Amino acid sequence: MPRTVRDVVFVDGVRTPFGKAGPKGIYNETRADDLVVKAIRELLRRNPDLDPKKIDEVAIAATTQIGDQGLTLGRTAGILAGLPQSVPGYSIDRMCAGALTAVTAVAGGVAFGAYDVALAGGVEHMGRHPMGEGVDPNPRFVSEKLVDESALFMGMTAENLHDRYPTITKLRADEYAVRSQEKAAKAYADGKIQQDLVPISVRNTNAEVGETGWGLVTTDEPMRPGTTLENLSGLKTPFRTHGRVTAGNAAGLNDGATAAIIASEDFARENNLPVKMRLVSYSFAGVEPEVMGYGPIPATEKALAQAGLTIDDIGLFEINEAFAVQVLAFLEHYGIADDDARVNQYGGAIAFGHPLASSGVRLMTQLARQFEEQPHVRYGLTTMCVGFGMGATVIWENPNFNAEGDSK
Repeated sequence: MPRTVRDVVFVDGVRTPFGKAGPKGIYNETRADDLVVKAIRELLRRNPDLDPKKIDEVAIAATTQIGDQGLTLGRTAGILAGLPQSVPGYSIDRMCAGALTAVTAVAGGVAFGAYDVALAGGVEHMGRHPMGEGVDPNPRFVSEKLVDESALFMGMTAENLHDRYPTITKLRADEYAVRSQEKAAKAYADGKIQQDLVPISVRNTNAEVGETGWGLVTTDEPMRPGTTLENLSGLKTPFRTHGRVTAGNAAGLNDGATAAIIASEDFARENNLPVKMRLVSYSFAGVEPEVMGYGPIPATEKALAQAGLTIDDIGLFEINEAFAVQVLAFLEHYGIADDDARVNQYGGAIAFGHPLASSGVRLMTQLARQFEEQPHVRYGLTTMCVGFGMGATVIWENPNFNAEGDSK
């Protein structure tokens, strides 16, 4: 019997505040799976009309799937969060695009009719599990010149991308980074970010005075409000002597988790759930691993073609800021100004942080908020580069769209 494709919607999304990885970070004493559990519980609290027994799947991504990020996170986090044992789950790894891929994976199941509603998200505790921990890259990659050796180091791939785009100078990257910090600070001041943050209780040890205590994390730790060009100009370029990539114009090493509810539009409306975004198309693309940051460009071209749209139809962009140069390459390719008002209106990963596999849903929650505020915008996209030479793009439609600019 032929099946009809169903409309898929983004119902809701939340995230933990993002922390700095390492012994001084806010989540040093917090397990990765507990961060996911908190996000899932918050989703259920915010959406009391969603019967947990009706959840068909839990897909949770992590890049380094060992320790407290291993053991089939979608299943184990679901049980820990109190979901019925009848709810299945699984884990995903597409590096930085893990949570984004979790969303598209369950979205495919919803469109096909295998699921009515699913949870999707991601976590990365880079303090406990640095990217690459425990991996053993096949020596053939380098010995047979399948990839350039720099492909194994994300910072080096960003320097390579600067080489491809000589007009993207360190100054332009630093200017972009300052704007990201400014926009993030303004978004916080305007109350745009806090609405989707899950407060997290943390246990920390103050080594200097030998004290242990509990605290409540309610804001992103990596943010550096007040950052200036002067601050950034003197930073070291660790990936290349006299290079252009610094800690100031790139996302840091971070900890955090995200989660979202994805459903068919019919299910959402029948169960009194919000419809914040409607899925239009999504696409993944591979590029040369040594210029990983180029990936969003072909991924976006594919997604636009699938949707029958052009870049001019996109009214809002949420582009992951793994490195400033990666965003700037995307903008330059499409002839979009560095400071275009449609791009990352609340700031991005340079300010908030980038806990690898969790970041895709952060982009979506921020786009959903912007859709609510801007009913005159019909289409927006979330896009990111992915380690080892990939890009990922999802195009969304604003369910509040009204050409006159008034909410329905």
